[in-house]
Amino acid sequence: MTVRRIVPDFQTDSEESMAQSRDFYGRLGLEEVMNLGWVMTLASPSDPTAQLIFITEDRTAPVVPDLSIEVEDVDAVYAEVLASGAEIVRDLQDEEWGVRRFFVRDPNGRVVNVLTHRG
Repeated sequence: MTVRRIVPDFQTDSEESMAQSRDFYGRLGLEEVMNLGWVMTLASPSDPTAQLIFITEDRTAPVVPDLSIEVEDVDAVYAEVLASGAEIVRDLQDEEWGVRRFFVRDPNGRVVNVLTHRG
């Protein structure tokens, strides 16, 4: 199993808070690389795997995740996690913005967004 990146997800209360976060972390060298209005990703221009995600709500899932882990083969990881008996918070599905993902609860109660970028 190959992990491509691990990104903390921060819940914010508004798009204004996301803009303030973008400005603050921009001063630390991060740049906006994705913004769908309700979710924004900031990344280091010199290391694009160094990222932070800010979310007001997850429009296609029941909760905002605490952490995102991008893997090479999300289907294989989903099958392994499912077989382990771990709590699936959101089933595996394709998203319109080009990812395939599912949510699972870790042993500490944190919700993990496990994903693969498609195509």
